[in-house]
Amino acid sequence: MKTPLDYEHFQETLGKPQPPESWPDALRALWYDAKGDWNASHDIAQDLHTSMGSWIHAYLHRKEGDRWNAGYWYRQAGEPFPEVSLEEELKVMVESLLHG
Repeated sequence: MKTPLDYEHFQETLGKPQPPESWPDALRALWYDAKGDWNASHDIAQDLHTSMGSWIHAYLHRKEGDRWNAGYWYRQAGEPFPEVSLEEELKVMVESLLHG
């Protein structure tokens, strides 16, 4: 399976049992979250020592309800604490990965 062209194509891949190994780790982390596997997503994100890894980590802790920990990771990512829904933030992150 190729890397999705956009968020809609990303969503279409969620029917598969797992993301392709060829996808970047950050995209795989977001895929697992979109599938409802917070732990698999977090396992990948915490090993991504990039601003995107920190952003994903922040998003996951926000989703978990841990605002303090999320705030720390948003600061590490250089991102403001979002005012949008979790669903919208996921879309923004996926699109950012796909379109740089």
